[in-house]
Amino acid sequence: MTKDQKNEVIELLKEKFSQYNNFYVTNTESLTVEQIGTLRRACFNKNVEMKVAKNTLIKKALEAIDAEKYAGVYESLNNVTALMFSENPKEPAVIISSFRKEGKKEKPELKAAFINGEIYSGDKNLDTLTKIKTREELIGDVIALLQAPIQRVVAALQNQENKADAPAEAEAAAPAAEATAPEAPEAPAAE
Repeated sequence: MTKDQKNEVIELLKEKFSQYNNFYVTNTESLTVEQIGTLRRACFNKNVEMKVAKNTLIKKALEAIDAEKYAGVYESLNNVTALMFSENPKEPAVIISSFRKEGKKEKPELKAAFINGEIYSGDKNLDTLTKIKTREELIGDVIALLQAPIQRVVAALQNQENKADAPAEAEAAAPAAEATAPEAPEAPAAE
């Protein structure tokens, strides 16, 4: 690889790291070409970009953007590295988990994840990352929490209205029942 080609890769990676707030560093060593192809298709279907690059070029790209911010990611740059970029912070974790379950494999292995400024190191964090709520899910939860008290007030008001209508209906029905009730025949007088 020439110096110009390396610089092109570094620039491309810098663009990706700047574009996305979330990326995963994975180890895809020992996966076959067919398995990598399947993984790439799964990423494409979920709007996750997958890039494979040399560790030194990845490190140079990260250092060029902000060496301190990404310092925790550097130690994970070893062996074969594939990067997964996504707007949705949990989508790459879901892809990795489902890929492992389908293939009954231990790879791809999560080396590190950079999620909205937080670094998660090691494969032990994969389950945690699959449970992260997206921005849209969090907004939905907040809206549901805000609506809950309003819904209770509306329900209480409707109950009060129904209770107020019930006695009025009962009173109206009572005189009508008295008027339509047949009079009982008088019993003969006892002599």
